[in-house]
Amino acid sequence: MRLKVFCFSFLFIILFADATKVNAQEETSNKGRIYVFWGWNRGWYSNSDIHFSGSNYDFKLNDVEAKDRQTSFDFGTYFGPSTISIPQTNFRLGYFISDKIDISFGVDHMKYVMVSVQETEISGSINDRTIYDGIYDNDEFEINKPFLEYEHTDGLNYLNFEITRNDDLAKTLKFKLNPSKIQINTLVGFGIGAMMPKSNVTLWNNERNDDFHFAGYGFSGKIGLNTTFFNYFFLRSEYKVGFIDMSDVRTSPDPIDRASQHFFFRQLNFSFGFTFNPFN
Repeated sequence: MRLKVFCFSFLFIILFADATKVNAQEETSNKGRIYVFWGWNRGWYSNSDIHFSGSNYDFKLNDVEAKDRQTSFDFGTYFGPSTISIPQTNFRLGYFISDKIDISFGVDHMKYVMVSVQETEISGSINDRTIYDGIYDNDEFEINKPFLEYEHTDGLNYLNFEITRNDDLAKTLKFKLNPSKIQINTLVGFGIGAMMPKSNVTLWNNERNDDFHFAGYGFSGKIGLNTTFFNYFFLRSEYKVGFIDMSDVRTSPDPIDRASQHFFFRQLNFSFGFTFNPFN
């Protein structure tokens, strides 16, 4: 945990280092630019303990494994107006407050799926007139579909603000590149935001829940590469790591039924976008 805190602190220091310096010899300036992009992600999640509570149960499952859910590529699905949000997607709108620093708001639409059959340990109690009734104390337990289906597939929505430092790679490496035709920037950023999953949960005989709900918070750091063509169009790739804490996951239509969990995530993103300066 100390290593992760150090990494995020180091990232934050890099982000703001020399943020206000101005290079008078720069041929172009990003200050005032607006950008928007759309893209897709691949995600990985650390194992997590999940705590379930309700009127007739209060138990914890230890070290639960989960994965993302990739949508097989189909042009109609990935680009169709009514299906474009089905895959794991990223949307972001940003503004450059200086030549190197931009602020943005975006939605990382990830998908989190608990592995449907796995061995774990259970602690707590269940008294719901089912075959699972009992008192548990770190007992070995098999999760299966009749007992639990647990996923955030509509999805694990991370609504976040980011601040990002952009450095011109050509200037850093001291080679000539016409910025009016192509500009390559390295990216280092930090984000924080709220989690608004649409969780799909079925706990034995309880009614399934499927509603958007603010469930917690997340924060993240990223590195990336952005290539802009002719000052308007760009391609972007990013590697993002972060932490998610959801203390209020809805598990049934009954508001008393809740789950909580926290975990780390990694995300690999690829996006395309459009940028312009409305003041030039």
